[in-house]
Amino acid sequence: MDLRHERIAITGGAGFLGRHLQRELLNRGVPAENLLIPRIEDYDLTKEESVVRMYDDMHPTVLIHLAGEVGGIGANRENPGRFFYANMAMGLHLIEHARLCGIKKFVQIGTVCAYPKYTPVPFKEENLWDGYPEETNAPYGIAKKALLIMLQGYRRQYGLNGIYLLPVNLYGPGDNFDPESSHVIPAVIRKFCEAVDTGARQVVLWGTGKASREFFYVQDAARAIAMATEKYDEPEPVNLGAGFEITIGELAEKIKELTAFEGEIVWDSSKPNGQPRRRLDTTRAKRLFGFEAQMPFDQGLQKTIAWWREHSACQTAK
Repeated sequence: MDLRHERIAITGGAGFLGRHLQRELLNRGVPAENLLIPRIEDYDLTKEESVVRMYDDMHPTVLIHLAGEVGGIGANRENPGRFFYANMAMGLHLIEHARLCGIKKFVQIGTVCAYPKYTPVPFKEENLWDGYPEETNAPYGIAKKALLIMLQGYRRQYGLNGIYLLPVNLYGPGDNFDPESSHVIPAVIRKFCEAVDTGARQVVLWGTGKASREFFYVQDAARAIAMATEKYDEPEPVNLGAGFEITIGELAEKIKELTAFEGEIVWDSSKPNGQPRRRLDTTRAKRLFGFEAQMPFDQGLQKTIAWWREHSACQTAK
């Protein structure tokens, strides 16, 4: 698919990943007027009438569904019903009306949270249905995973060209640093930076530090989505990641060093660790559309910390 000639709607296009994806598509020659961003102020995508109006207003030929209601462990524990409903409703309405409108391609962004809690490492796409997800984010993960089955069913019955991509935990400049809803990297960066600024001698982090994660730089993720949209047209899900694993304890030590925090890390083991381990097998993405991550992890962390320092200073000045 030559994306330069398509009208591409990106739900969540004004968000963290969406802004990077817009830049990636512009760099690939997609005209700015062909990038269509339905904003939440105008279209509540959990409501069918808003989805119908969005398709009628924008007339996209390709839809990339990034939008979701999501957060870290704390936010998932507090909003399990909302996270299930919102993510299920958005996908349900968008896919149904994509086929009614004759969309050429529907790109669904899934989540690593869809994998079973005790998936063998590295996670392979064929392991997706081998067990129940980690409990704290299961409602979110199952809602997203149900959309894979919907797309596969719609492909068989209606011929809708829908693909399903499974990115691992994202990070990078422009991430969500809100302490109530952020994921681990922005949450830890903010805590260390604030400790340095206030002269605190201690930073308290959730869990034991023993759980592991894989982290995927947002610009790499945007490039992967663009490549899959251009080149991949099959029903099977595809992992997107950087192909490495680090414990939360090791991550905390890296961020401590990069932020020049000299105090003590205290682990609050009364808080959950989340899924014990995460690392994706990314060979399918490389084989099917040639994607490999490029950003070295330490460099990506440095860029993310620099972005937060600059923008937190701007917020303080206001």
